[in-house]
Amino acid sequence: IARREEPATALLPCQYEDLVCFRDNRPSAPHHYLVVPVKHMGNCKTLKAEHIPLVKRMMEVGKAVLQKNNFSDLNDIRLGFHWPPFCSISHLHLHVLAPASQLGFFGLIYRINSFWFIT
Repeated sequence: IARREEPATALLPCQYEDLVCFRDNRPSAPHHYLVVPVKHMGNCKTLKAEHIPLVKRMMEVGKAVLQKNNFSDLNDIRLGFHWPPFCSISHLHLHVLAPASQLGFFGLIYRINSFWFIT
């Protein structure tokens, strides 16, 4: 998907060429998107201090896609990564969920700084 080789997944507009954004195929909120680097990176455990600008840009893309989809309450969002071994894919991907107040029962896996999800 990140290399734009999966035609079944529609990519959303993204202001950075080294990132892609698309809807999660199993949404846990009315707005559930993934922001993914095009270049392969391991999971969030591989992040180092030098990746802070990348993560900030990923968050910027996530907030922008929410706003483009008419969601403006950025105080009611959840941004984060699944913590290994709770990752379904071994490629870095930021979850963008909104409204966080509507996550429901299965949204427990996106609880702030739990054992399986970090913000």
